[in-house]
Amino acid sequence: MSAPGVLLTGATGFIGGHVIRRLRARGAQLWAVARNVEAARDKLGMDVRVVAQPNDIPADARIDAIVNLAGAPAIGPPWTRRRRRVLIRSRVQTTAALLEWCAARGRRPAVIVSASAIGFYGAGADEWLDESSPPRPATFQSQLCMQREAAADAATALGLRVVNLRIGLVLGANGGILAPLALAARCGFAARIGRGRQWMSWIHIDDLLRVIELALDDPSVSGPLNAVSPNPERQRDFQRALAQTLHRPFWMWIPATLLRASLGEMAQLLVKGQRVAPRRLLERRFAFRYALLEDALSQIFRRERS
Repeated sequence: MSAPGVLLTGATGFIGGHVIRRLRARGAQLWAVARNVEAARDKLGMDVRVVAQPNDIPADARIDAIVNLAGAPAIGPPWTRRRRRVLIRSRVQTTAALLEWCAARGRRPAVIVSASAIGFYGAGADEWLDESSPPRPATFQSQLCMQREAAADAATALGLRVVNLRIGLVLGANGGILAPLALAARCGFAARIGRGRQWMSWIHIDDLLRVIELALDDPSVSGPLNAVSPNPERQRDFQRALAQTLHRPFWMWIPATLLRASLGEMAQLLVKGQRVAPRRLLERRFAFRYALLEDALSQIFRRERS
């Protein structure tokens, strides 16, 4: 029996690179869709078959699963009207193209694991949010996630099992959201934003990879799945722990009004937060290897602590 085939979008990103390495170790036959095919081949390795669009995949190629990670970063330029279109298009159109390709195939993948985000719940306060909590369509971050998930959910009509991963802040070495935070902390600029009481729901990259494996392998898993540690931290406590791990001071303060004035609605990602619970994972008795922030940071920066 041939090795299972997995098609990825967003394979050259921080999470995507880790997924590629994990699936390669599992012996999967890997395919990736990328705008710049040559650059993606250089980055991913020659054992990953890179195409510019799904229709370039041979009709007889075995594709058992899709991991859909594509999407322009939400944290970046202010959310102007043009930027919002870019963010939506990079998620919704990519997903729609995958489903058009699936519809035309004789043998379709069994599952699509699609990256959403905890932004689905909008800006929260101290209340716990789980997979049953409603979105807040009045906010753009919630609209963005709702449209991404709706695009993926259309795969059910084609007979695919759909898992929408609502991912929190992903912590890992050499990339992702932690890279700029660690750089600032190393320079002595770890900062409290506003009162620092906003919640940061996070997950270690290794636990996220194990959640993705669960979503791929277990046919009973479908629908939304919060991919976060069961122990979110307030922003000030997160920054304090990061500074302590890197043996740096923690003293700076950034007024929330300054970020709102400069970033507009995108500032909500920094000055507001969500206290998200991985209820469905805990119900399945998923064992987090890094449930506590101190353990996650210690593992990521262990060389700097020695």
